Amino acid sequence: MLQVTNIREHKDAYINALSKRGIDAKAILEEVLTADDHRRATQTKLDEILSQSNTFSKEIGMLFKNGEAQKANLLKEKTGQLKEQSKDLQEELNKTVEQLQELLYTVPNIPHHLVPAGTDENDNEEVFSEGEIPKLGDDALPHWELAKKYDLIDFELGVKITGAGFPVYKGKGARLQRALISYFLDKNTAAGYTEYQVPHLVNEASAYGTGQLPDKEGQMYHVTGDDLYLIPTAEVPVTNMFRGDLVMHNQLPITCTGYTPCFRREAGSYGAHVRGLNRLHQFDKVEIVRVEHPDNSYAALDGMVDHIKEILRDLKLPYRILRLCGGDLGFTAALTYDFEVFSTAQDRWLEISSASNFETFQANRLKLRFKDKDGKNHLAHTLNGSALALPRVLAGILENYQTPNGIKIPEVLVPYCGFDMID
Repeated sequence: MLQVTNIREHKDAYINALSKRGIDAKAILEEVLTADDHRRATQTKLDEILSQSNTFSKEIGMLFKNGEAQKANLLKEKTGQLKEQSKDLQEELNKTVEQLQELLYTVPNIPHHLVPAGTDENDNEEVFSEGEIPKLGDDALPHWELAKKYDLIDFELGVKITGAGFPVYKGKGARLQRALISYFLDKNTAAGYTEYQVPHLVNEASAYGTGQLPDKEGQMYHVTGDDLYLIPTAEVPVTNMFRGDLVMHNQLPITCTGYTPCFRREAGSYGAHVRGLNRLHQFDKVEIVRVEHPDNSYAALDGMVDHIKEILRDLKLPYRILRLCGGDLGFTAALTYDFEVFSTAQDRWLEISSASNFETFQANRLKLRFKDKDGKNHLAHTLNGSALALPRVLAGILENYQTPNGIKIPEVLVPYCGFDMID
């Protein structure tokens, strides 16, 4: 969430920056400032009345002490009137604060200056690529056919149990899935991230804290009986561990990793690009989260990008990195890099990770602050990245490592899964 003081100081610059998202933000930002002006004016009136009421209360006591009961009673009447006015003003103030908060919730984060203007994924900028795309024979199969051929994943059984988008992993498919999770966590902890196991459901405050509400309300599964939400990513519970915290500057950075299943209601369209593991309602992901000093957050983002690169090099999968344009940038992000692995059998790129810097946007919602060397409090910067999302990584391995004799296992995963071939 943006800070009103920053909107007031940088309104024109914010309007220009938000145009990269394809948004004309002038009207909403002016509405925010008008609401804040009303809030401040109401607060001033309330403070004046409360101050006058306190003054009268002291005078009443002195008047009674001095035997001037008539004057004291007149002041008591005025004090009663002031209390009624203060009650009305407090109600108006509460309503104005709530309206201002609701307005701020509708304004996305300000894009970083590196974010290119653009309307959709076609305008994203490729900034890096690595790895050779393997040459497969004409009989190469997409991963959903390989999963069926080698009895690794049963998509129909998932439909029977729950519905489309909830696959059942079997045998070596399940073991490979577990191997990927363990490998990702080991890589992350070796890089200095502390591992956490977190709840898979969160309350409304947590969903607002990281920006899933109200922006993505329809994309989350809502447990209405308990007013809880199934998490769309481990970013939500992990980042909310620090909601409302004030940390010391020497505690930064705070680095976390965690594995969770993820749940997303977003409906997929029909076609090969959403078949198999390409888009699911439930999937596994290992996440990395950082809480950083503002001076260090973009160096930290570069470090996260390098860390994800190293994982993909270990897996020997061909990949590329995109800098997302304004129209494809997430609501809460200031700058995002997407990683895509090349699916040779499908002849297309599949997103398998994103690394984002939210600057103070989430921290302002979370009230997550740090105390600097001079004892002053500031909002921290938060970052997160997938390291990695499993479905499309698994799809890439199955497709890119297929041979006429079976599917090879990336060398780095063999110690984790206990076999080097699926045949």
